[in-house]
Amino acid sequence: MSLRFKILASAPLAVALFAGVAQAQERPTLKDRFDQIIATFIGDPSAGVDIDMKHVLDAWRSLGPKPLDTLSPDEARKQPAPIESALKLAQDRGKALDPYDVGISEISYPGPSGTMDARIFVAAGSEGTAPRPVIVFYHGGGFVIDNKAGADATARALAGSTGAIVIAPSYRLAPEAKFPAAQEDALAAYRWVLANAGAHGGDPARIALVGEGAGGMLAIDTSMAARDRKLPMPVAQILITPAAGIDMKTASYLQDAAARPWSRKAVVWAFGLELADPGQMSDPRIDLIGHGNVENLPPTTIITAEIDPLRSDGERLGGKLRLATVPVEMRDYDGVTHDFFGMGAAVEKARLAQQLVATKLKSAFAPKPEAGIKSSDSGG
Repeated sequence: MSLRFKILASAPLAVALFAGVAQAQERPTLKDRFDQIIATFIGDPSAGVDIDMKHVLDAWRSLGPKPLDTLSPDEARKQPAPIESALKLAQDRGKALDPYDVGISEISYPGPSGTMDARIFVAAGSEGTAPRPVIVFYHGGGFVIDNKAGADATARALAGSTGAIVIAPSYRLAPEAKFPAAQEDALAAYRWVLANAGAHGGDPARIALVGEGAGGMLAIDTSMAARDRKLPMPVAQILITPAAGIDMKTASYLQDAAARPWSRKAVVWAFGLELADPGQMSDPRIDLIGHGNVENLPPTTIITAEIDPLRSDGERLGGKLRLATVPVEMRDYDGVTHDFFGMGAAVEKARLAQQLVATKLKSAFAPKPEAGIKSSDSGG
């Protein structure tokens, strides 16, 4: 039994310890306590989840989702996602998943293999305040799944909390289009935003990249490609529970191998569908930790979830960025799983993570003070 299970199996103690930090968290029922004891006994990583995260997972499991690694891509795309259960829980309590009034529109633009689509999210009340900063948001899903409910939840939270225009591009999915199709589409989306942000009320000098899961990999891949191609760089990048390497013997892969919704087997399944050749695992756009050149990248915020096989990926990537002197802030949220970020009204840690990301983005978008005039410049 791991230390994590021993500590968090005592639900009343955990609630008491965190009462002052997470006021919105729920109190555990007798069933919750019993469930956590059983999960601890059988070694289920979900024994360590916060109570509000547990309720989301309970609601999701009641829908009968199957492990991703047992499904075909089409089956995986059709089965329910945890964000849908979070949305229903919030609605049952008379709440929306987020408090924001956000308008959504759709656009199309030319991409590497034909027409690409994107959704634009604009918070109500910010339409007339142009030019506004822009966020390019890459959704997750292991390069295989495009869960619009999850993508919309994160994009809405980004738009509502920052006042920025959020552009969420689609990209080609595996196995129909294999690596590096998604990376090519992600860069094409960034190029399009650089050229067309002004036409949509955005400021092309204030663009940030945000990615979740596989989208976190696409975000940093795009930053590296922009640097190498001498394109204007994003002012910041936010990597939410990112995939960043190929080492599946890390602490989180071992400790949380059986986590849901993404397990170690599910990650292996996704890479198997995404890559045409096992040799591509060492490509610097896939193995960022082992082979990626992360020098001269924009200030980076990395959000990780405690109960997630990818947690160590985020931690190790942050360490590599720091060695390259890239400004980095890393924040791990205990008691939550992969895909938690968009669940603001249902999971307290998601709300706190959204607040942190909004603060970092607003700081990156803020006008920078001009350097003072040197005496030599003024003839002194």
